[in-house]
Amino acid sequence: MGERLAAHPACLTLRRMTTGDAHGRVLVIGGYGAVGTAVASRLAEFLPGRVVPAGRDEMRARRLGGVRVDVGDPDGFRRVLDKLADVRAVVLCVEPEDASLAEVCLERGIHLVDVGASRDLLDAVADLDDVAAGAGATAVLSVGVAPGLTNLLAQRAHEAVGGAERLDLTVLLGSGERHGTDAVRWTVEGLAEPVTAVPRQVFLPGHGTHRAHPFPFSDQHTLRRTLGVPEATTRLCLDSRPLTAALFSLRRTGLLRGARRAPVRHALTGAFSRVHLGGDAFAVRADAVRADRHAAFALTGREQSRVTGLVAAEVTRELLTGHLPAGVHHIEQLPALSDLPERLARDGVTVSRRARP
Repeated sequence: MGERLAAHPACLTLRRMTTGDAHGRVLVIGGYGAVGTAVASRLAEFLPGRVVPAGRDEMRARRLGGVRVDVGDPDGFRRVLDKLADVRAVVLCVEPEDASLAEVCLERGIHLVDVGASRDLLDAVADLDDVAAGAGATAVLSVGVAPGLTNLLAQRAHEAVGGAERLDLTVLLGSGERHGTDAVRWTVEGLAEPVTAVPRQVFLPGHGTHRAHPFPFSDQHTLRRTLGVPEATTRLCLDSRPLTAALFSLRRTGLLRGARRAPVRHALTGAFSRVHLGGDAFAVRADAVRADRHAAFALTGREQSRVTGLVAAEVTRELLTGHLPAGVHHIEQLPALSDLPERLARDGVTVSRRARP
C-alpha cells in the first residue's frame, strides 16, 4: 500500500501551474456544520489565524470569528471577498443551487475545494475550466468520502488490472452518525431517482457481507470520463441491515418519486435525521474487473462527515503549499493527491487491498 499511481493521460495537459500561496486566508463556507467544523479545525493546525468560517447563520459564524455568507447570494459573496481581500482559497461545504459561487472564486484567481456531491452541479463547475485556467486558479472536485476516497480507490483498482472494463463501488455508512441536514436530504432525494443496476452482496472489512443497492453517487459518472471506464456503478448500504432493507423497500414502492411527493421526502428526511440505529463507522470499496483480472481496494474509518472534512483540509493544504495545475480537476486527476488515504492513517482510516490475476 502507499504506492503512487502514474498520472492518467487526462492529467498531463500542460497548464500554468499554481506555485503555492504562502500568505492569505481560507474561507470555509459551512464552517460550523458537520463537515465544515472538521475542515476548519484541521486547517487551523497548519494555517493558524488564517481560517475564516462562514455561513448563512451570522451569529454562529461570528461566534467562531467568521463572517456571514449566503450561497444563494453571489453579489453578497462578492462583497465579502472585496472586504476580506486576501482570501486565497474557498472550501465549499454546502451545496449552492448553481455554479455562480464557483465562478466568482475562479474568475478572481481564488482556489476552490468543492465538497459537493451532486452530479449536475459538479458538471457545471467543471465547465468553468477555461475560467480557472485563465486566472491561474485551481478547483478540486469530488472531495470527501463518496465522491472522493471512492474515486482514489477506483483509480488504484483501475491501474491494478491494466484498465478496468467495469468498476463497482460500494459505500457503507454508519446509520448511528449524526449527519448534517443537507447530507440527509441529499440521501433521501437519491432514493427518489430511478435506477437500472441490480443490488450486490459485498464484503466490507470490519462489517461483513452486506446487500448494497445502486445509488446515484456522482463518482460513477465522473470515473467513466476521467478513467475512460465503460461501466461504473456505485451502491449504498447502511451498517444497520434492517434500516437498509426498509429504505430501499420504500424506494421500490415509488412513493418518493415526482414533485408531488416532496412532502413525503421532507417527512422522511426529518425522520431519518432522528433515527440512529447503528454506529458511526463507514467503509468504502472499489472493485475493478478486466477480463479475468480483478482487483479491489477497501477503506474503513469512523465518522464519515469528519473524514470528509479532513479530506477537504488535506486538499486545501496541497493547493496552498503544493504545485497543482490550474483549471478544474476531479480529485483522481491530481497525482499529488493519490496518497491521500494514507495521509489519514493518524485519523483512524485504514486501507486494504485484495487482488487476483
